Amino acid sequence: MAEATDVVLVGGGIMSATLGVLLKELEPSWEITLIERLEDVALESSNAWNNAGTGHSALCELNYAPLGANGIIDPARALNIAEQFHVSRQFWATLVAEGKLEDNSFINAVPHMSLVMNEDHCSYLQKRYDAFKTQKLFENMEFSTDRNKISDWAPLMMRGRDENQPVAANYSAEGTDVDFGRLTRQMVKYLQGKGVKTEFNRHVEDIKRESDGAWVLKTADTRNPDGQLTLRTRFLFLGAGGGALTLLQKSGIPEGKGYGGFPVSGLFFRNSNPETAEQHNAKVYGQASVGAPPMSVPHLDTRNVDGKRHLMFGPYAGFRSNFLKQGSLMDLPLSIHMDNLYPMLCAGWANMPLTKYLLGELRKTKEERFASLLEYYPEANPDDWELITAGQRVQIIKKDSEKGGVLQFGTEIVAHADGSLAALLGASPGASTAVPLMIRLMHQCFPERAPSWEGRLKELVPGYGIKLNENPERADEIIAYTAKVLDI
Repeated sequence: MAEATDVVLVGGGIMSATLGVLLKELEPSWEITLIERLEDVALESSNAWNNAGTGHSALCELNYAPLGANGIIDPARALNIAEQFHVSRQFWATLVAEGKLEDNSFINAVPHMSLVMNEDHCSYLQKRYDAFKTQKLFENMEFSTDRNKISDWAPLMMRGRDENQPVAANYSAEGTDVDFGRLTRQMVKYLQGKGVKTEFNRHVEDIKRESDGAWVLKTADTRNPDGQLTLRTRFLFLGAGGGALTLLQKSGIPEGKGYGGFPVSGLFFRNSNPETAEQHNAKVYGQASVGAPPMSVPHLDTRNVDGKRHLMFGPYAGFRSNFLKQGSLMDLPLSIHMDNLYPMLCAGWANMPLTKYLLGELRKTKEERFASLLEYYPEANPDDWELITAGQRVQIIKKDSEKGGVLQFGTEIVAHADGSLAALLGASPGASTAVPLMIRLMHQCFPERAPSWEGRLKELVPGYGIKLNENPERADEIIAYTAKVLDI
């Protein structure tokens, strides 16, 4: 017999946790069940070692504002991402202030930088700074080509560098480092205290729609073949990272037809030597290699995990056919159906440079990968760095009326027309923008409830509905408040 619940969240990461907290705050009477395939939450993409932990506020990621063909840099996309990050930041601050999260230990103040080398890249960074400095959300950004100044910001990255090499850097002191694993665990602990059921070691075997519109999920206990659990719900969220595509296909909704996925794995060098880690306090992003996907932008990051500082450099792209780090190598072949085969072939043909890039990455030795680190940290000691396998991401491929199929580098919500099911797809889930993304999903799936939510949403997100960049005084007030509560 099926167990009835109002909402089922599949996947124990930051997205399900965020959606769960939002729904519990806005609809306290709704019964919610969270299902996770592993033994605990935040063990896949949200785990601290499976992502870069950057509070993506667009302060340092150069791919958000490329140089246009007309020689102009448009800050619009970066501003949109920065606005979204500040929505998440306000939400987190409210949860801390109201005592719904244990503390603010999941976020730390870590400056964000962009560091480039050679004259062309230095010229680009100057133009980027000129385009950004007039925007409220980027007004504190600094720019320099002075080697001594850059050395003050990131000493490890300047020691041993060729003195004739042109360098330029942007620096934003208000950057952050976010442990999304710790944040997810605190959110889920709060949800459990509010009566939300959590079912771990649960694999979704089947998803069916009943005649009355309810969704029925058949799940198996990964430890016990006889441990079946069937759930019946009016709303189903598929937020299982790379595994969401397979679940979307199981649902059979027409909106999911034509979607395919291409998995990309990530590797990072990690340095846990306290003496070295204490000498670098910044997240420093460079320029992506030619042909590399946006998620492969090189960066040397300060990471604060479980109260200890580490350094990470990467990512290095790799390939495995599983959609989750702890998934099956059959994930990719079993995801290929008649409805997505043509879009996948078209996207593959159109992205041959990406394929060549991935093949080149796969052939690299550890020493060749380390040579990339030396470009950013010339005096790095190989003995201090270990190569770790980070998260598994799935690049989404979708139908396109003109090109047959296109590769998507962002995040996409795929929802049933009646709002009863929604899936989050994409190689970059955008954990830092989880809150606005989940608010948009709720408005899309529950349009009739949205008006009654406005009051509480404005309490949870004090600047809800306001563009901070266009409201300088309100921006100062909100940014100062969240910085105080979050101790950043």
